[in-house]
Amino acid sequence: MLSAKSLFQEIIDDDESFALFCSIAAGGESQGGWENGRIAALVPPAERALAPKIARHGADEDKHGRIFRALMRKRGLDPVPVPPDTDYTMLLERGGIGLSHDRLRAERPLTVPDVVTYLSHSRVTEQRAAEQMALLRRHFADHPDIGRAVRMIAADEGNHLAYCHEELLRLARAGHGRAIQRTLRACALAEIRVYRDVSLAVMAHMGRILGWSRARAVLLAAGIRAVYAWERFAGWRRMVSLKTPERRDALGGPATAAPEFA
Repeated sequence: MLSAKSLFQEIIDDDESFALFCSIAAGGESQGGWENGRIAALVPPAERALAPKIARHGADEDKHGRIFRALMRKRGLDPVPVPPDTDYTMLLERGGIGLSHDRLRAERPLTVPDVVTYLSHSRVTEQRAAEQMALLRRHFADHPDIGRAVRMIAADEGNHLAYCHEELLRLARAGHGRAIQRTLRACALAEIRVYRDVSLAVMAHMGRILGWSRARAVLLAAGIRAVYAWERFAGWRRMVSLKTPERRDALGGPATAAPEFA
């Protein structure tokens, strides 16, 4: 039976596919850590109170990158090059979603509209991350090798999503509501395209490693395209709604340390 659990189980059971999965994940998390670190350093004076939370967000992403690299080390594996067509964060940046890396490398402070762009981009991508980690937690929370990592990262992603909701609602009350909704919609529609393309690429690479049959590859690709069709029709709306989170000030404290995976 082809299910999310059986598919991921197959990927983590094979050293080569597991190394590719962890390398892709580690690269994306580390990139997110750098981006958040730069944004925290460039926050405009009017939003300086937000800087520690952005820095905490970046520290969490860096921690996740270290966790994925530690999972590889535990199995005696080295990181592998990330195929460009699987690089989610790079493809989003190339598509003009979020703040460009050229802007983040500059030393001039960001503006409040830049902060709106950053938080809107984060709200959309953290929705995706939180959903993916919730799926892994549901199936692998008790896994002897990856369970602890899955639980920790899932909790962090939930905090990140709550933080985005809370801060965007605050900015909406301050008069930025129309800009937030406009930016959220553009980010969501772009993200679902990138996610579709990256998912197809990842499955193609995994299929070659694991020797999947053409029939299985076609079935998986059809499933990915079906998800995209649903998201393009209506599913994107879940990425643009805003509500007061159950957990307030979710990033108000220091980042937790990465566990050891000796």
